[in-house]
Amino acid sequence: MDFPFISVIIPVKPGGYVRALEALGNVDYPRDRLEALVAEGRQPSVQRNRAAKEAKGEILYFLDDDSLAPPGLFKTVAARYADPGVAGVGGPIITHPSDNFLRRGFGLALSSPFGGSTIRARYKRLGAERRGTENELILANLSFRKSVFLGGGGFNENLYPNEENELMNRLCSEGKTFLYVPDAWLYRSQRPNFRAYLKQVFTYGRGRMDQNYQHPEGFKALHMAPSLFLIYCLGLLAVRQPFYFIPALLYILLCLIFSLAAAIEAKNPLYVLVMPFLFASLHIGYGAGFIWGAAKKFVGKKGSRPDVMYSLRRVELKKEI
Repeated sequence: MDFPFISVIIPVKPGGYVRALEALGNVDYPRDRLEALVAEGRQPSVQRNRAAKEAKGEILYFLDDDSLAPPGLFKTVAARYADPGVAGVGGPIITHPSDNFLRRGFGLALSSPFGGSTIRARYKRLGAERRGTENELILANLSFRKSVFLGGGGFNENLYPNEENELMNRLCSEGKTFLYVPDAWLYRSQRPNFRAYLKQVFTYGRGRMDQNYQHPEGFKALHMAPSLFLIYCLGLLAVRQPFYFIPALLYILLCLIFSLAAAIEAKNPLYVLVMPFLFASLHIGYGAGFIWGAAKKFVGKKGSRPDVMYSLRRVELKKEI
C-alpha cells in the first residue's frame, strides 16, 4: 500500500487545549508520512486556509480540536486516494462512549431520521461506502486532495459554519468526486449541556441561510421546514380552531415513535421521556437560526468578524503502534 503524505489540520482558539492530539499519537500510520498542524486564531475558515497553504502533505485532513481518530483511520482514508479521481474522503463522527446521558441524547437526535434528517449520516455509520455530498460529510472528519482544495480556492472565509458545504457543492458542480466511507469514523463528544446544543443547532440554521444567500442554486425547500414549524408553533398561542391542532398531534405522534426507536437503539428506556424535548429543540432551534440568517439580510445586520489572529505550530507525533 502506498502511504500519501497526510497533513492533519486542527483549528483552535488561542491557548485552547487540543484533545485531538491525544489520539493522533496512537494512529497506525508511518510517522515520516504524517504531520499535525495546530492553527490558532479566532476565524476557523481563515485558520484552515492558511494552514493548508503551509502544509507539506498531498492530503489535507481536517479535524476539530476534540476529534479523536481511531488507530486505523488514516490507512482507511489513504486507501481511497489510490483512485486519482477522488477529490475528498470523509466519514461520520460517533458520539464518544464516555458521554453522559444527555450528551448521548444529543447524538441520538442528530443521527435520527426525524431529527437529523438528511444529515444523520454525519453522526452514525449509515449504509455502504458511496459517493458523498455535503449532507453526509462533516468538517470535523473530512479530507481533501491538497491540489483540489487549493485549486478550488479553499474555504469561503465569509462563511462559518457551512464553509465545507459551500466548497463541496462548488467542487461537485465541477465534477469532483467525494466519498462517504462509514468505516472512516472517529469519536467526538457531543455538546456539554443543553444551552450549547441549542446554540449548535441555531448556528447550523443560520449557516445554512448564509450559504443560501451566497449560493441560492443550492437552496432546498426542506431547509425551510423547521422555520415553518416554528412559525406554526407560535400560531398555537393565538389560533383556537380545532383543525389547527392536527399537525401538532401528528408531530407529537412522530416524536413518540422516533423517541421509542432512539431508546431501543440506546438500550435505555429513559430516552422515551427525553427525546421528544430534544427533537423539538433541534427543530425549533434550527428554524430560529434559519430565520435569523434571513432577517440579517433585510435589517442590514451582519455577523461580527473577530480580529484576525493566526499562528501555526507543527506538532511532532512520535508514538507509532
